[in-house]
Amino acid sequence: MAETEPPRRFPAPLPLGLYVHLPWCVRKCPYCDFNSHPLRHEIPEAAYIDALLREAARRRNDVPGRTVGTVFIGGGTPSLFSPQAIGRLLDGLAAQFTIDPDAEVTLEANPGTLDNTRLGGFRAAGVNRLSLGVQSFNDRLLRAIGRIHDAQQALDAVLAARRAGFDHLNLDLMYGLPGQTVAQAGGDLATAIALAPEHLSWYQLTIEPDTAFGARPPPLPDDEQRWAMQEEGQGRLAAAGYTQYEVSAHARPGRRCRHNENYWCYGDYLGLGAGAHGKLTDRAAARIVRTRNHRSPARYMERMQDAVEYDERWQVSRGDSVFEFALNALRLVEGFEMRLFEERTGLERDTLAAALEGPRERGLIAVHGDRVVPTPLGRRFLDDLVASFLP
Repeated sequence: MAETEPPRRFPAPLPLGLYVHLPWCVRKCPYCDFNSHPLRHEIPEAAYIDALLREAARRRNDVPGRTVGTVFIGGGTPSLFSPQAIGRLLDGLAAQFTIDPDAEVTLEANPGTLDNTRLGGFRAAGVNRLSLGVQSFNDRLLRAIGRIHDAQQALDAVLAARRAGFDHLNLDLMYGLPGQTVAQAGGDLATAIALAPEHLSWYQLTIEPDTAFGARPPPLPDDEQRWAMQEEGQGRLAAAGYTQYEVSAHARPGRRCRHNENYWCYGDYLGLGAGAHGKLTDRAAARIVRTRNHRSPARYMERMQDAVEYDERWQVSRGDSVFEFALNALRLVEGFEMRLFEERTGLERDTLAAALEGPRERGLIAVHGDRVVPTPLGRRFLDDLVASFLP
């Protein structure tokens, strides 16, 4: 007779975030594989907010009695929506969910869509963290990656955000851009640091298959140049007082992105909007469920007229839980404690322990008592490290 696996056990409620997807952009960037749609007509702003709030009213039953600790409005380009629409959205979410009074509320924004009035309106609506997609301060490089803004607009957006009262500002910045030199990458980072954001998301451009760059790859810096950019940049950031806490995330003390940390620590999140994903732990049923909405904004709005179900909903297997946990938690510079693995997956630590041996022997991780930490080699070859945990 086959031995029965022990049931999952979740000793405490998991932290809960709320992700809201606003899928429209002025135009699609050639490197982007997110669910975003270029504008061909005006955004159906009121109709889309209606659909989001109808979905919220239905989804609250998936998280009864739970408190939302973070709200992240991503895209697409959420800053294309009016401050009035964002205010209506946040008020509607607060009517459906119990949201922590100290919740981190992030809005992603493109510098080419902002001015003083809009930024002031977003802040008044309840957004308390702004994430600006700058990517570069070099006009030639911005054109090469298809951005709609220029360097001056990026600089102006940061100053306008400060005037609007944003004291928690993230700048998204990329390196390894087409034709970029090590000196240019360092110059971009120096400009960003001089603007003194509380948080910097600094990451390498990667070519994804289902993108314009995937079909027609541009000439990129070679491996040696990209490694030099990374090493020099990490040194600059550390010297400027930014702590690297994740592969691409650097923050001033106390200013980490709480929403993303919840992802990396395998917390729960409810996803609202076209193409939005969710991960929810049902403690009573001892299972983890993932959800996905329809990618098409028109189809999503149509479904929200009368549909209650997600477009897709499936239970996460034990093996996939191990892989998903490793995929996220090993991005953290500090690694994770085995206790966290047990709490967030509902599995015994022995389920993971055997999978740790291979990467430890290869020097990709170190185990210090209860803590598992990716080594510098492991962080450099993160894909290889994570692949060790595939079921």
